[in-house]
Amino acid sequence: MKSILLAALFSILLIGGAFFLRDTSSNRISDEPVTDAVSMEEGVQVISILARGGYSPRNIEAVANVPTILRVATKSTFDCSAALTVPAVGFREILPMNGEKEIKIPAQKPGSNIKGLCSMGMYSFTINFK
Repeated sequence: MKSILLAALFSILLIGGAFFLRDTSSNRISDEPVTDAVSMEEGVQVISILARGGYSPRNIEAVANVPTILRVATKSTFDCSAALTVPAVGFREILPMNGEKEIKIPAQKPGSNIKGLCSMGMYSFTINFK
């Protein structure tokens, strides 16, 4: 009986892992700088990222000298990317499993960078202000 339960548990984990990998493989995280995650809303720059199995996009180019909001979305986020730290602005919080969190970032000088990372330091993202 015990071996049947262990086999069933192993099968569930194996199938669940396959679904997770299939779901995240279509959204490979790239190190190439992107600007399409940046938009302007009522004079405020909004940077949108997804926290799930890391952060996407990982490298963002933003406009300097503009007040900014970092909008972090979560979607069934169970990994350490939910424990977000952005040291430059004093942000450290566990994100909701599903939803959005907005983090205010004051206007940055050209050439400055802001880095965010998970609690383990395994996943990170960088915002480069140009």
